[in-house]
Amino acid sequence: MTKSILFSLILLSSYLCYSQNNTSEKKQDFRLSGYIKNDFFLDSRQTVSAREGSFLLWPSAIIKDSNGKDINAAPNFNYLSLQSRLAFSWTGTETLNAEISAKIEGDFFAQSNDNINLFRLRHAYIKMNWEKTELLMGQYWIPSFTTECFPGTVSFNTGTPFNPFGRNPQIKITHTLDKIKLVAVANTQRDYASRGIDGTSGKYLSNSLLPELTGIINYKTTNFSSGIGTAFKQIVPQLITDQGLATNQKLSSYSAFGYLKLKTDAVTFKIKSFYGQNTSDYLSISGFAVTEYDATTGYQKYEPISSISAWSEIHSNGKKWQLGLFGGYSKNLGTKSNIVGSIYGLGVKDIASLYRISPRIVYNTGKLRLATEVEYTVANYGTSFDSKQVALTTEKVANTRLLVGVYYFFDTK
Repeated sequence: MTKSILFSLILLSSYLCYSQNNTSEKKQDFRLSGYIKNDFFLDSRQTVSAREGSFLLWPSAIIKDSNGKDINAAPNFNYLSLQSRLAFSWTGTETLNAEISAKIEGDFFAQSNDNINLFRLRHAYIKMNWEKTELLMGQYWIPSFTTECFPGTVSFNTGTPFNPFGRNPQIKITHTLDKIKLVAVANTQRDYASRGIDGTSGKYLSNSLLPELTGIINYKTTNFSSGIGTAFKQIVPQLITDQGLATNQKLSSYSAFGYLKLKTDAVTFKIKSFYGQNTSDYLSISGFAVTEYDATTGYQKYEPISSISAWSEIHSNGKKWQLGLFGGYSKNLGTKSNIVGSIYGLGVKDIASLYRISPRIVYNTGKLRLATEVEYTVANYGTSFDSKQVALTTEKVANTRLLVGVYYFFDTK
């Protein structure tokens, strides 16, 4: 069925392009773009990752057998093409004194390993542009991803978990004041959702009756961009206690980030820092824990588990050859109060800190790109923790990934 849909869309694009070229009447401009990408990678050990290793997070912990041998020390490799992408965009219409545009984009990454290689939605949004104001409605990058400044890695993880990552339904308003942009976003959760008592789900945010709210100030010139942002999120982790009583206890959390990007003729430099509470939906080391528990009623109170991260990148700006170097660091900060119950989130039960160094080489010729990258990722696993989930002792585990990416880009524009 997916193949039939894609074939129909391609036929539609051909018809629209033909129609536009054979009539003088002004119509919508239609654009088909995307790329085919093949990834070939080799890991020095087993990893915590998604889609059969395509989306790398960090190396797996040491697990010893009865002879003391590390089971996860086994290397592995894979070849995948599931990152290949299609995007359809429309422009050229006006209403309410605004220029209207729309875009829908997908790839073959799917939502889980169970349906890998199936077409999935990445972006689907409508934009309304006035002279100084833009309104976006639909699924798009989460605001903390900052499209003005993100890692240009060959790896599909785009610097995750050091850089916040995710796409979710939202309403986004951007107002431009000369070189300054003011951005306000209200988003829900879909493919990238909070982790909690009933697993990964957007219902924890929906049950709070309040979308996640983000505000950003961005300053941008031709060769320089910087920005700061902060977000507020409120979730309801459960509606019924272990004793069968109704509850709507909420958990509030905050996050903040800042970034800077400088471009010269020869090189581009980027740096970004992030502080997050309960941001497992950003694919950050974060979550929440039970800090109060009433054994008679089952009522619980929660606190967010916080983390900090930072990354930096420098790359050359050659059209054919490009050299780049990415580096990132992340640390689990735990909770403010003592934990008395369960812990929920991503990586917070065992990760104390992480760091990564990734050099890369990219070669472009026509519409073909050949790229190779080495990802050296170190996870410091906590072997003991205090009552706030801060590691007291750690064990270092490292993985080296050799990645080769082959791209072919296409665009009807």
